[in-house]
Amino acid sequence: MSLNISSKQMDITPAIRTHIEERLAKFDKFQLQLINPHFIIIKQPNSYEVDATIGSPLGDLVAKAENEDLYNAINDLAKKLEAQLIKLKEKKEY
Repeated sequence: MSLNISSKQMDITPAIRTHIEERLAKFDKFQLQLINPHFIIIKQPNSYEVDATIGSPLGDLVAKAENEDLYNAINDLAKKLEAQLIKLKEKKEY
């Protein structure tokens, strides 16, 4: 899986990339292939905004999170993506 992370206002450090990869690793429990995950990090004057689009066999996952701390924004985004994935998986079972 190739992970695409982009930002115009800041450099993507290895620590940021590792943190995002760790959050995506939690989705392995769903046993789904994540297709072309793309994260966009936007630095606001007082906060960070993180957008994500991820394809999956069940449907596309799209989420946005904003927080004063970048790592908390990534964690919030991962929670939203996981909730969407659970909803799609339950929908598929019916």
